[in-house]
Amino acid sequence: MYKTKRKGPVYELSLPKEWIGKTVDFILKNEWQLSKKMIHQWRMEKAVQVNGQSLSWQTPLQEGDVLHIPLFRDAGDAPAPSYLDIAILYEDDHLLVVDKPAGVKTHPNDEQENGSLLNAAAYHLQSAGDRSFIRHVHRLDEQTSGVVLFAKHEAAYTVLSRLLENRLIKRTYVAAVHGILRKAQGTINEPIGRDRHHPTKRRVSKSGQPALTRFEVLKHNKSRQLSVIKCQLATGRTHQIRVHFSAIGHPLAGDLLYGGKPIVHRQALHAAEIEIPHPFTGETLTCQSAVPDDIRSLFE
Repeated sequence: MYKTKRKGPVYELSLPKEWIGKTVDFILKNEWQLSKKMIHQWRMEKAVQVNGQSLSWQTPLQEGDVLHIPLFRDAGDAPAPSYLDIAILYEDDHLLVVDKPAGVKTHPNDEQENGSLLNAAAYHLQSAGDRSFIRHVHRLDEQTSGVVLFAKHEAAYTVLSRLLENRLIKRTYVAAVHGILRKAQGTINEPIGRDRHHPTKRRVSKSGQPALTRFEVLKHNKSRQLSVIKCQLATGRTHQIRVHFSAIGHPLAGDLLYGGKPIVHRQALHAAEIEIPHPFTGETLTCQSAVPDDIRSLFE
């Protein structure tokens, strides 16, 4: 775990051992892979300091050096705040993990829309006196519950988005699907594309984007002809779990769009866990969300 401190808009970091001999330029470009625009702006403004001084970004860093980086600068207008009773699973200066209720959108579809999880996260921050940046790193369908990760500054959004794209942030889902899955575990590797006949629906399509879902059967509910599964996504396509299990003849319970039966009022899908290699503290975070009561009976 890194030794860090926030001082107003500045992130103060005591150089970790693995960065000894590296340069500021290398850390910003390679370790964090920040945007060229952000790096250029900081270079022009001499905004990154080492031990309180503006040194060359090509100077190898030494043990005991302290970096000062303007991570917490105001990044412009935050989303409109809107109160919603949400559970915060984890929060620090860089990121926020929220337990999303079913029936709440992850983000608004336009500037006039309000009441999403993003608006609620903005309300949470503004209530604490923070009126700047907040952005979701990934999203869940409106009727899917569970963990959602937000970035609290622009650099965090850039780095966390890259970690997600490179599959270094691991998300685990649990679901109840119709039918008794015979394999204890397996992989569904089928490309997913848009359904030409439905504006929001997706389908398995040879011309679609690659999509891979790994699953493990946790238990069978033979009296209701359900299988309870745990899934991890190697890709993050829209409706991926719903489409994949429908395609193999085991749609999610309650998922009327993809052939599920209305034994519950929404698709029985819950984002139960997220594991994050924290880029600014050096630790690995694991956040978990309990299965909500409305679908718990299907999982028992």
